[in-house]
Amino acid sequence: MTELSHMTREDEAARERLQAATAAMQARTCAWSDVNTGSWNTDGLKAFSGDLANAFSELKGDVRLQEAPGFETIDSSGKSETIYTGPIVRVSARPSAPIQVVMTGHYDTVFPKGTFEGVKDIGNGMLNGPGLADMKGGLCVMLEALKAFEAGPLIDRLGYQIVITPDEEIGNHASSGALTEAARSGAHIGMTYEPAMETGAMSGGRKGSAVFDIVLHGKAAHAGRAKEEGRSAIEAAAELVVGLEGLNGKHEGVTVNVGAIEGGSAVNIVPDLAVVRFGARAPDAEAAGWTTEQVERLFARATGRAGISGHLHGGFYRPPKPRNNAQQAIFDAVRATGQAIGLDLEFVDTGGVCEGNNIFAAGVPNVDTLGVRGGRIHSNEEFVVIDSFAERATLSALILNRLADGRMDGPGIKALMER
Repeated sequence: MTELSHMTREDEAARERLQAATAAMQARTCAWSDVNTGSWNTDGLKAFSGDLANAFSELKGDVRLQEAPGFETIDSSGKSETIYTGPIVRVSARPSAPIQVVMTGHYDTVFPKGTFEGVKDIGNGMLNGPGLADMKGGLCVMLEALKAFEAGPLIDRLGYQIVITPDEEIGNHASSGALTEAARSGAHIGMTYEPAMETGAMSGGRKGSAVFDIVLHGKAAHAGRAKEEGRSAIEAAAELVVGLEGLNGKHEGVTVNVGAIEGGSAVNIVPDLAVVRFGARAPDAEAAGWTTEQVERLFARATGRAGISGHLHGGFYRPPKPRNNAQQAIFDAVRATGQAIGLDLEFVDTGGVCEGNNIFAAGVPNVDTLGVRGGRIHSNEEFVVIDSFAERATLSALILNRLADGRMDGPGIKALMER
């Protein structure tokens, strides 16, 4: 790993370039933050995708906007509907180069239009604003790192596929196919730009994530005159919820959380509809399989009640991303690379999920918190650490240099996935 912690002439040139670009990265991220791209704000997503395409046209690659397919959701009446979101930004460069990288990020945020707006300086070298850390700052870091790499002499040694999605915060249901396609186009390594923690710590192993909707139908009746003729969907849902929450603590690393119960109307009517929405996290494929089996068992019990029918939707949309030999190898290589610029990087396992799960499931080892340092994401206290723009862009540029010149063995790391 000593070669990885050594700075070459190309490394020094990239670092100098990125230090000089700090103010520009900050300004661009703030401007991007001012455009609302909440996951359900389709107009905002469509408008901003053009801004991204223009920005990424500064690279030496082909940029295109790909319309995302619709995806199924369950509405409050228990019926299926198809939702459409913004386009996927795709960039391709040098697909015949000997080293290939897949790079991913998202441009949607969790903030609906009008709920959290504006950027402000909160002191201590930090800015507050929607999406600054998660992850418009990360997209700027990706872009500038690539520009720095492409300004150097190793450009012909490395090609890449970039996928920037409009729906990561709601599960990548529309863009998962594009992520898988890009990862399977020959990529050796994946690089994703979720924010690092304020301390600089990065994500290691990640659990898999599932979202389920269970719709239960009963029979309506007058609650006073003919209660016995009705079949309460809410009563069946209540038993189901108790069973689902009871799965917690039954299998190591598995958590289940019921987020919402919808249905019913006036108190003098036996409710004939209930929709139970819940999520689950599992550390590995075996645990995810166990969780799915338990959900199906509880659903069968609920619909086995007299007069109750229903349907089950969803599942593990993001497979687990456990540490394996390939993942540990890339973490070690990135840690050694960070030492070259004075970073002592730590990789911490987490229950959170991201596009790195999708890339791992497609067979590509990856590091997925290469974005800016920040915190309080998904709240109106979200912040970014200003100094981290150049820091994290330099880390990425050095990773690209090492992959291109062979100090980081991308093909060798990927080969460990198959062992």
